[in-house]
Amino acid sequence: MSHTTFEELVAKKRAADEAHARVAELRTAYGPPAQSRLTGTQSETYETALRAWRDLARDLSTALNEYAGQEGRPRPEVEDEVARAAREGGEGAES
Repeated sequence: MSHTTFEELVAKKRAADEAHARVAELRTAYGPPAQSRLTGTQSETYETALRAWRDLARDLSTALNEYAGQEGRPRPEVEDEVARAAREGGEGAES
């Protein structure tokens, strides 16, 4: 198990948030996938973006669990700090 730093968690959170924003943009542009007839290219673009978001979110979740365990801190507390640091554009303070 590798030791993830707080800064790496913040970077992972930002990447997952950006990927989620991209999925939301595509959904707005193309319409809800289940209700719209997407072209082949649109469908492929949406599915790729969705998979990227899910993969990044899963990687973030795993890293949060590992970091919280390594630091002996509750995951929700770490998750809140990471989210705050990602929003604020800073790296936050490690405890």
